[in-house]
Amino acid sequence: MTEMTIEERLTDLETRNEQAFMGGGKERVAKHRESGRLTARERLDILLDPNSFVELDRFVTHRCSEFGMGDKKIPGDGCITGYGRINGKIVYVYSQDFTVFGGSLSATNSKKICKIQNMAMKNGAPIIGLNDSGGARIQEGVESLGGYADIFLRNTLASGVIPQISAIMGPCAGGAVYSPAITDFIFMVKDTSYMFVTGPDVIKTVTHEEVTKKDLGGAITHNTKSGVAHFACDDDKHCLLMIRELLNFLPSNNIDDPPAIPPKDRVDRLEAKLNSIIPDSSKKPYDMKEVIRLVVDEGYFLEVQQHYAGNVLVGFSRLNGRSVGIVANQPTVLAGCLDIKASMKAARFVRFCDAFNIPLVTFVDVPGFLPGTDQEYGGIIKHGAKLLYAYAEATVPKITIITRKAYGGAYDVMSSKHLRGDINLAYPTAEIAVMGPDGAVSIIFREQIAKANGDGKVKDKLTEDYRATFANPYKAAELGYIDEVIEPVQTRRRIIEALEMLKNKRDTNPPRKHGNIPL
Repeated sequence: MTEMTIEERLTDLETRNEQAFMGGGKERVAKHRESGRLTARERLDILLDPNSFVELDRFVTHRCSEFGMGDKKIPGDGCITGYGRINGKIVYVYSQDFTVFGGSLSATNSKKICKIQNMAMKNGAPIIGLNDSGGARIQEGVESLGGYADIFLRNTLASGVIPQISAIMGPCAGGAVYSPAITDFIFMVKDTSYMFVTGPDVIKTVTHEEVTKKDLGGAITHNTKSGVAHFACDDDKHCLLMIRELLNFLPSNNIDDPPAIPPKDRVDRLEAKLNSIIPDSSKKPYDMKEVIRLVVDEGYFLEVQQHYAGNVLVGFSRLNGRSVGIVANQPTVLAGCLDIKASMKAARFVRFCDAFNIPLVTFVDVPGFLPGTDQEYGGIIKHGAKLLYAYAEATVPKITIITRKAYGGAYDVMSSKHLRGDINLAYPTAEIAVMGPDGAVSIIFREQIAKANGDGKVKDKLTEDYRATFANPYKAAELGYIDEVIEPVQTRRRIIEALEMLKNKRDTNPPRKHGNIPL
């Protein structure tokens, strides 16, 4: 056999690369695009900085010979893996190619993904998975299932060490949903992405329920009902650009500080509107998002889980150029009460910020936990304790601003001084007490009110006296539970000063394998 020349070898390499770049072939690629989805490689082009992607394992193929698979081998085997940069920072990526065996996971697929998971951990960089898969490759049986478990293990070990982000950009069923579920943030695309453990056909067979893929596991379902997803995006491009935006707020790993950019907003900027934004009546709602935007750099708030448990707000902003995590009660939804969903949403966000050294700024206006049998039977005690646990465990700088109500156990839970809050501030409009004046008076002065024989003036006078004594921030300030009562217009400056003071904060928890959060 004649030895190949260098030119022939280069031509052979080019041919092999072209074959890998074709994925499942022109027809399948065309059909894929007709469904409104970008190809696996097109997605990486948008996600990563131009010309920064370095592909690994391009020529890997599966090793299955059963069911005629030995004659069906495509370079890469339906999963593109490698590393690149986002805004100059190294990230590791994998992008499943639905045009190759429906993006199904093979044993070799899994090895490719595990390889970059290991590299991301060793090098302390985020990992991003672009999921577009029909699930386990049936022809490989338990090998494919074992491949999923290998990925799950690495997801778990990486949790809290490097940021892990999942984009669901097509179907994601069965075992395929559990890797995203362990990661920190899940992005879904409206109308083209789905997540479910069992699909509509299986559900119909087992429970006789009829449901569409969209209603069962679409982006809107998981962003509004289940809370599984964190972002709902309009299309593939929007999804990928949103991932880039999120990463602007995150450090590369749990050792790094969160990113800082040169501030474009003055530290001492005053917003006169803050002095009048809290209504005179404690029963009237106001939009806490407006308070947040008036305080943070350039009014920008990247809200996380915007469509789920709207009674609590979570997301990222910057203060004096530095990333912060924001948690806030929202008076316009359920009066800002904490319920099961809100408690879980906020607790997970608090723990993420704590794991990655992102300071927490908490805006409090909470009348208590939502009452009702549904809440009690659903375990509000346990779920509410998750938020309490998360704040108590967190060792990052914690700054709290009570704008109005902070009643009962909800006062304790929302990053109070008693849970190692570093700086706890309050507006003059703050009401810090066991419960609201009306309820408190009805209990304390039950007999006196009964003797009044329906004379409302008696209860009104008692209520006013209680409000003057307890429904304000000064009793808490006298006890040192509030560090300072501030004029609302000063909020931005005071938070930034506190963050600057706390930038070298060091706090620790007792040595242990891990705590036992009430799950």
